[in-house]
Amino acid sequence: MAVRQYRILNHIAKFLQGANAGTHFHTQQSRPFCSCQVFCHKIYLDSLCHRSSLTQRTNGWQYFTKFGSGICLMPVVFKRYASGKHPLKSNRSQTAKKKLQVQIKGSMSVKDLAAAAQIPEDSIYELILDRELDVKLEPHTVLKVSLIKSLLDELLIDYIVKKEKLIVPKLSKDVNRRPPPDPAETVPRPAVVTIMGHVDHGKTTLLDSLRKTSVVAQEAGGITQHIGAFQVQVQGKMITFLDTPGHAAFKAMRERGANVTDIVVLVVAADDGVMEQTKESIKYAQNADVPLIVAINKCDKADADPEFTKRDLLANDITLEEFGGNVQAVEISALKGLHLNDLTDAIITQAEIQELQGDPSGLVEAVVVESRVDKGKGSVATAIIQRGILKKGAVLVAGTVMCKVRSLFNERGQTLKLAGLSVPVEITGWKGTPSAGDVVLQVESEQRAREVLKWRMDTEKEEVMEEESIIVQKKAEEHKIQYKTNKEIEKKLNWREVKQKRAQERYSRTKENVKSGDPELNIVIKGDVDGSVEAILDVLSTYVSHQCKLEILKFGVGQISDKDVELAQNFEGIVYGFNVDVIPQALQYANEHQVPIKHHQIIYKLVEDVKEEIGARIPPKDVQEIVGEATVIQPFSISVGKKKIPVAGCRVNKGQLILNGLFKLVRNNKTLHEGPLDSLKHHKDDISEVRKDMECGVRFKEILDYQAGDTIICYEIKQVPQEVDWNLDF
Repeated sequence: MAVRQYRILNHIAKFLQGANAGTHFHTQQSRPFCSCQVFCHKIYLDSLCHRSSLTQRTNGWQYFTKFGSGICLMPVVFKRYASGKHPLKSNRSQTAKKKLQVQIKGSMSVKDLAAAAQIPEDSIYELILDRELDVKLEPHTVLKVSLIKSLLDELLIDYIVKKEKLIVPKLSKDVNRRPPPDPAETVPRPAVVTIMGHVDHGKTTLLDSLRKTSVVAQEAGGITQHIGAFQVQVQGKMITFLDTPGHAAFKAMRERGANVTDIVVLVVAADDGVMEQTKESIKYAQNADVPLIVAINKCDKADADPEFTKRDLLANDITLEEFGGNVQAVEISALKGLHLNDLTDAIITQAEIQELQGDPSGLVEAVVVESRVDKGKGSVATAIIQRGILKKGAVLVAGTVMCKVRSLFNERGQTLKLAGLSVPVEITGWKGTPSAGDVVLQVESEQRAREVLKWRMDTEKEEVMEEESIIVQKKAEEHKIQYKTNKEIEKKLNWREVKQKRAQERYSRTKENVKSGDPELNIVIKGDVDGSVEAILDVLSTYVSHQCKLEILKFGVGQISDKDVELAQNFEGIVYGFNVDVIPQALQYANEHQVPIKHHQIIYKLVEDVKEEIGARIPPKDVQEIVGEATVIQPFSISVGKKKIPVAGCRVNKGQLILNGLFKLVRNNKTLHEGPLDSLKHHKDDISEVRKDMECGVRFKEILDYQAGDTIICYEIKQVPQEVDWNLDF
């Protein structure tokens, strides 16, 4: 009914805007009425009664009963009401503007529109029925903006249409890999073989035997700590080998090696079997869907058991050919060079089965397997060429770093004029250090390279800002909830209590730029190659204890600079160098400001050093050490002045009781009281200590109720170093 009243009122008001008087008639009484006056009484009163109080209804009726002689005032009333001059109309319209201004941001459901306009859903259904629209009369029916505006106009409700911002997707300026080449344009290429396995199972020794070198003797600690990429000619064919570290810390390197390879050779020691990193290597090879060849090494040793190793592999989902599977297994001795020809035959056979092809034309595509900063060459990246032929002067992008190729080197340091498919090559000329695993793509010009880098950096910034905005929004919602909670609490307090509460909150806020009293270790890490730094960071990320905060201020590749030392000095930190030197200025600054610089060549030694530094910063914990125990045999009382003071008659069962020590009273394994003694007596003599099997009288400073069978324990508190809660899987 409310909608119909609005509509009729609206039509009558428009009709009477230009009228001056109405048609009159007289009733039997002397009071005159117009022909529409009675009807208009009801219309006007009902319209006033919509969302109004009883008082407004009464006032409206009184207003209409004040008509005087035979002149009908209804047209005047409606004229004033329609023009906004009537006091009731103007007041009501102002209230509507303040409280009922619907914001139309787009299409709305019937339920949302009713809630925004503060009217029943039935009123909207009635208006829709009047228009004879083919619309479902349901709360979740979505109405178009044009229909919403028409309905609100008829309801005399103000609204604001907010235009949504058109989000135009930005045209990508990035560079991507080319589509797969036409098979007719491809040529045969060398296989890329990755050697994987557990630490100290003989991977590097195997490669030394294949290329007649001795790399293992040069490795710190006898373990590989970088990806070694080189080519070896086997039976007249070139094969590219990648030697990945088997140490637990180098997970990322092993996974990266599996993702850029054609064949994985899994080295398993016959005297050791399948170990943790062996299982991990199997998983990486299976995830990359790469063929696997098993090299069972150290078969020349007396305790070697190849059959046990094969069964162990079978238990880890590696079914060898002799067990009906498709995985080749070769028993070898890398140290003595036994059966290496069988292994190379297996590799070449597998490569021929795969029919490896590549596209030597067009722009270069490659993958960074390692990067470092060389003192003479600058930033150097070792990459495997996957498409095209790389030449001097080519413009490359990798991640957010660009390069105009200055020179190319092979693994022996010899200069190359060009690098073809599957060739591992060292590239110089980088403006920055690319990360291991980055895809290297050639572009047409330096201008295009700068455009790509700008796009990638802007995209990264937008992603970071979006993540930060989510965090800020979450914090704002938390603050809003806290604010509302505080307001609800303050409503129940008087103004004095509110003032006191706010003052306490103001002074209890944590001060900014004030150093926390919690233990923390700040470190700077510099390494020789990107992969080593990546491995160190992976291991350090496993530290999640709250005993001491571990903060990595900076990490990177290259020599330790004076800026690194200065940063560590500002945060009272330590600089760690992994196979890198310190420039003279940095060393001088460190000596002057007493900034510790620690050098390491083995990764687990570096991590253990960090663990020791964390342990040194964790405060010792208090441990109660029992000095002696006594059992209460008979409680009794002594007179001190006019007071009766209870005393525990005891026998010392263990150790000794010392007067100046700390004591506690225990009953039924529950501590009733802790505190110092007031007196310790043997017979009537005051003594400072009582030894085992002696009887004594014990009285605490507080008055206690002693019972026979109670235990009095004397203890002291010692500070014991805390063990660092960090389990290193080495």
